[in-house]
Amino acid sequence: MSDHNHQDFRHTPNKGLFATKILDRAIKANMAGLTGGITPAGVSTVIYEWLAHLAMAPGKQLELAQEMAYKSEYLLRHARQFSQGLDSAPCIKPDSHDSRFKGEAWSRWPYNLIYQSFLLQQEWWENATTNIDGLSDSTENAVSFIGRQLLDRWSPSNFPWLNPEVIDATLEQGGMNFVRGWENFCEDRERRMTGCPPAGAEQFKIGEDMATTPGKVVYRNHLIELIQYTPTTEKVYAEPVLIVPAWIMKYYILDLTPEKSLVRYLVDQGHTVFMISWRNVTSEDRELGMGSYRRLGPKAALDVVSSILPGHKIHAVGYCLGGTLLSIQAAAMARDGKDDRLASLTLLAAQVDFTEAGELSMFITESEVDYLESMMQERGYLDGTQMAGAFQLLRSNDLVWSHMVREYMLGERQKMIPLMAWNADVTRMPYLMHSQYLRRLYLNNDLAAGRYIVGDRPIAITDINAPIFSVATRSDHVAPWRSAYKIRLLTDTDEVTFLLTSGGHNAGIVSEPGHPRRVYQVETRHEKQSYIDPDTWINTVPEQRGSWWPVWQQWLVERSSKEQIASPAMGGEEYSPLTDAPGTYVLQK
Repeated sequence: MSDHNHQDFRHTPNKGLFATKILDRAIKANMAGLTGGITPAGVSTVIYEWLAHLAMAPGKQLELAQEMAYKSEYLLRHARQFSQGLDSAPCIKPDSHDSRFKGEAWSRWPYNLIYQSFLLQQEWWENATTNIDGLSDSTENAVSFIGRQLLDRWSPSNFPWLNPEVIDATLEQGGMNFVRGWENFCEDRERRMTGCPPAGAEQFKIGEDMATTPGKVVYRNHLIELIQYTPTTEKVYAEPVLIVPAWIMKYYILDLTPEKSLVRYLVDQGHTVFMISWRNVTSEDRELGMGSYRRLGPKAALDVVSSILPGHKIHAVGYCLGGTLLSIQAAAMARDGKDDRLASLTLLAAQVDFTEAGELSMFITESEVDYLESMMQERGYLDGTQMAGAFQLLRSNDLVWSHMVREYMLGERQKMIPLMAWNADVTRMPYLMHSQYLRRLYLNNDLAAGRYIVGDRPIAITDINAPIFSVATRSDHVAPWRSAYKIRLLTDTDEVTFLLTSGGHNAGIVSEPGHPRRVYQVETRHEKQSYIDPDTWINTVPEQRGSWWPVWQQWLVERSSKEQIASPAMGGEEYSPLTDAPGTYVLQK
């Protein structure tokens, strides 16, 4: 065979390559159903890397052996005191956020010794998976997270014969707690299999109990319905407020109930409010990407609002992933230099830099994204229940195991509240969009690095010149506050206000005036001021009590026209109302 023919033979594509790719995808998709969407290859790689580095660290091994001996001796000394009936303080106390062992029953012998032994083991494993020379931060965080998940699974509180609270309930109730628990388990299993919401969620109905602020759908395309809310004041501020929620959840988190509605609060303060309601996609939408979501989402909504209120700038608000998408749109508008319709930009628990995206980023590796793509390619979308499962893993203590103990061992149903009912109303994400989102933003961090392409050119967050108000929450596992704080590094606008409030990703945002125990810190940075790192910031900015809503609303007023105008007609002259709020897309299952 000649060299020319030989080279042709080597570079001829394998005709069976496409079929082999399909086979690989099919195997991964089927495995994903058994592993909960977590890639075994990625987990194995992380564990191997940890073990390899630990094997080459004899000093660390000696340190761990010494610590194990010390903890064992410490526990034995306390066990001897316990057995002799001597008063003794616990040798280790649970963390402030760990409520598993705080009940009075856990102070009795031998359960006090059992839970303290577990906590000492937990502490030892935390040391065994951290501070290992040569191990990257991402791998260390991942293996530490895996260790916590395994330990949480084997906590003594999860076993009825080791949990004194379960034992006491069983003796008092003659085992009826397990009868109720079995009934709860069977009901939950049936609801999951039939796609029904969790028990108690049916008492909250969209449009009747939640998402009740009056308004009209004034625009609809393939991806969004745009709701214009009915004014409650004679005059309104000239600049309307457009809210872009995330499409990984239903919009009415911001119009939860009449008492917990950010929308109603704004309308009552004299603002004209518009809200995007995203369509719940199907497998037919598999090829809708981030570009489609930007064009059919915030870009289209801005055009409609500008038509209804011509000549007035817009206060744009983005929540979670909606804030990221809105930032992309704002940067594209600023890049082209001809579109200055934004009066301000508000980001609620939103990220534009994903290098410190918290524990959720441990799921976003090349191996995991490839695994998810295989799973999504078969159906054309990522089911919302799988995303919810990933969020639950971040707080498995509270959301998985404590739930199991309460509902199935103690036989006690947790009271359903509006926020929980909303959280169960999951949505789907199309294959292409979610793949691009994970790769471009999480894996490559293209937006923060100035590599994100809109049209035919990259955009940069530094081009945004509208005033920015960024809200973060202290206990956010989805958009950690230090990650949201990076907006201060990535923008050159004259003014950035950063507010940190108590609560988590959702509960911290739904923080109506009068909400008990809410606190916040807020500070504005102007262009000529030097940068303050987040740790210095949180330790120096004074803490204030109350809801952050009035602070932000006053900030909007200060950046609005002084003279108010008559309320605009629903849909203006160009758009006729299509239906009453909350619309039809939010009702899709």
